[in-house]
Amino acid sequence: GSRVPEPFLPRGLSDKMTTHLKKCRKARGHVSHGHGRVGKHRKHPGGRGKAGGQHHHRIAYDKYHPGYFGKVGMRYFHKTQNKFYNPSLNLDKLWTLVSEQTRTHHAKSKSDKVPVIDCLKAGYTKVLGKGLLPKQPVIVKARFFSRRAEEKIKAVGGACVTVA
Repeated sequence: GSRVPEPFLPRGLSDKMTTHLKKCRKARGHVSHGHGRVGKHRKHPGGRGKAGGQHHHRIAYDKYHPGYFGKVGMRYFHKTQNKFYNPSLNLDKLWTLVSEQTRTHHAKSKSDKVPVIDCLKAGYTKVLGKGLLPKQPVIVKARFFSRRAEEKIKAVGGACVTVA
């Protein structure tokens, strides 16, 4: 097994269990130590680890882990993650990108000025539509907007601005 090396444990603590609590102490005097006389306690009777998943352990694999073996889908050679970089943000978290006082200030002010939330500056490229928006117009800048996000932003009188 993988034991934690001694220096990393707090002083005086050992990862070894005290001997007198072990099952071995209880089994003293009982010849086979609870492993039976006929079958005997042998090393690895079914093979080590995941051995026999498609052979002698097949029933257990099919029963408890259906679909464990086999492939699905297409292969993608030399897949780099850069082109899939698209961190998303839901509408319910949109206002956390600016301070709370910004929101209250614009909500109270009578001028036509509308707060601008730049999602890209905060590291988000896509805005998704989960959650509710406060009934307050807002200009949201991002690379992508889901259909529902756009509908909800426009419903409160805001605007979606796509930036490259």
